[in-house]
Amino acid sequence: MNLPFRTLALTAALSATLLVTGCAQHNYAGPPPPPPPYGGVPPLIQRADREGFRMGMDDGARDAYNGSGYHPKADRKFHDTPGYDPAMGPYQPYRDSFRQSYLRGYSQGFNRR
Repeated sequence: MNLPFRTLALTAALSATLLVTGCAQHNYAGPPPPPPPYGGVPPLIQRADREGFRMGMDDGARDAYNGSGYHPKADRKFHDTPGYDPAMGPYQPYRDSFRQSYLRGYSQGFNRR
């Protein structure tokens, strides 16, 4: 009689383990979200915005004064993006930010806003 009781107990324990194993929560929603922003614009982008806007404003005002027409992308500074410092970070974000700011500055300088 002892043998069937052990078999029954083992079967019951195994069945309970298998049932509980299927109840575990598995969240496969993907990678974790990115960390929250650190609250500021990186110094590289700040510098690009400042330099690009200032140079664009100067060049736009110069072209308006000289009467040479509106051509912000023809200026060498737009293409060379001066002021970049490799110690501050990668070039491409600097270049993109500089050029956007340059165009804004050029427009304001040319139109004297």
